[in-house]
Amino acid sequence: MKKSEGKKRALLKKFLVKCADFFSNPSVLAFIIIFLILIVIMLTIFISEQATNSKINTLFDAIWYTIVTITTVGYGDIAPESFFGRLAAIILLIVGVAIFGALSGKFASFLLDRQQKKDKGLLKMTKMKEHFLICGWKPGFERILLGILEANSEIPTERIVLLNNAPRSEMEKIQSNEKFKAINFLRGDFTDEESLSKAQIKSAERALILADHSEEFSSLEVDSRTVLGVITIKNMNPRIYCVAEIIDSKFEKHLSLARCDEIILAADYEQNLLVQASSGKGMSHILRELAAKENDTGLALKSIPANFVGLSYGEYKKSLETRDILIGVLENTGNFYLRRKEALAEAQKNPDMEKIVSNLKKVKTLKSNIPVFNPSDDYIIPDSSKAIFICGEQD
Repeated sequence: MKKSEGKKRALLKKFLVKCADFFSNPSVLAFIIIFLILIVIMLTIFISEQATNSKINTLFDAIWYTIVTITTVGYGDIAPESFFGRLAAIILLIVGVAIFGALSGKFASFLLDRQQKKDKGLLKMTKMKEHFLICGWKPGFERILLGILEANSEIPTERIVLLNNAPRSEMEKIQSNEKFKAINFLRGDFTDEESLSKAQIKSAERALILADHSEEFSSLEVDSRTVLGVITIKNMNPRIYCVAEIIDSKFEKHLSLARCDEIILAADYEQNLLVQASSGKGMSHILRELAAKENDTGLALKSIPANFVGLSYGEYKKSLETRDILIGVLENTGNFYLRRKEALAEAQKNPDMEKIVSNLKKVKTLKSNIPVFNPSDDYIIPDSSKAIFICGEQD
């Protein structure tokens, strides 16, 4: 009983402290004083006009006149005729102009401050949900961003957030581009929890971490920061789909341990392309066409109908009625956290303890987004898979 009374007293004390803080705010005090002045003026006009023919006969008429006067609209349909009524009206006009000017200035200041914060990357993204976070900056960022918008046309630009410490001139160039006007920019370090919290990482759907060159980092520092960024992001939001770019392939293992869903080895791709081109067989042209998405040609991933999951690859291949060429299956697509959770639930369904242990070991070595090219016809299509096609030009 004493404990409950103590809690009630503590809550009451807390409430009273909050009320005291609220009413001690200069803006709140000014508003209360102005409101009381308006009430006094309104009552003065109402009482003094009772013996006149000014049409201010009811309290509502007085309220109407006060609002019309204070907003400087001035319809002129009713006006005070008594001395005290007109004196109150003069005060009301002066107070009205002051209030209207102050409110207009405050609102304009708020909008200007908000725009400046947005331009500087200081605006909080409190209402952002299921957004796409792009971390880091590198030369050619504008072209990369344009490609991302084209590849993710289903995502509104308002749901794309840039988080980096790029030179201000570079970001101003991006923000001046009409195509990127609606994109949100936040200045900060993507390896820092506070910056990620401001970017609402816990409610984000996807994250792309570029090999960051916003400052003069060495290649080792760039990749180390990428790994740290993935670890921090995945710790704060395990469900997020995370893609990361690294320079040195030796960091790939660290990213895999951090459960990064996709790893981009830009330097290795570039090196392999040069090696293939050196053979003088035109291989670079083939690779470029496969990677391109012009006229809907090149490599493409397509969903496999649910009724073919658990059936053979040969059966699915026979059912296709398209000119596109099926070349394989991508296993365990999507977010690794969800795939692992599903696999754990499935592994524990078996009543045999030995099989459960065996299944759990398989879950431990589970990897996401594994391509299986040209499997045999008796290959069984697993759940959470997509078909890999080479798409040609349509008639």
